[in-house]
Amino acid sequence: MKRNTDLVTLGGNPVTLMGKLIRKDLPAKNFIATGTDLKPFSLSDYQGKVRIISSVPSVDTDVCAQQTRRFNLEAAKMEDVHVISISCDLPFALKRFCAAEGIDKVTTVSDQKDKDFGIKYGLLIEEFGILARAIVIVDKEDVVRYVELVGEVGDHPDYDKALAVAKELA
Repeated sequence: MKRNTDLVTLGGNPVTLMGKLIRKDLPAKNFIATGTDLKPFSLSDYQGKVRIISSVPSVDTDVCAQQTRRFNLEAAKMEDVHVISISCDLPFALKRFCAAEGIDKVTTVSDQKDKDFGIKYGLLIEEFGILARAIVIVDKEDVVRYVELVGEVGDHPDYDKALAVAKELA
């Protein structure tokens, strides 16, 4: 499996990303994750819609919680865009977080079981078994149109740029 150590840091220290980083203008890779209801979730469940995939290390951290809340607010304003927040948190933790924070416009899913998304999209941090912070936007024809891999895991993504791309595609 391909590994990359020069793209992302955590606390200033380089980490290893497993898999090959997804690239703009390539077909989106379908993946299976687990929903908060413990049922399988697939990217193809929302085929035909623009999808924002918000990859976060853990909703139990401030930046990840803020990222999920921000996309929840924005999702309410976009009819033809579906937002998916994915982490390696347990489905139970995601369900608790969503209930406590009023997250009801974003589909939160767990990559904890098989790490299918993390490996297929090149975002799994080998040292910790968590996902790197990233935004991936997939168009209605299942083509990746935007990828932002955040260089330092503790930093925020460029929300405005990602949202502008999603709105343009919708």
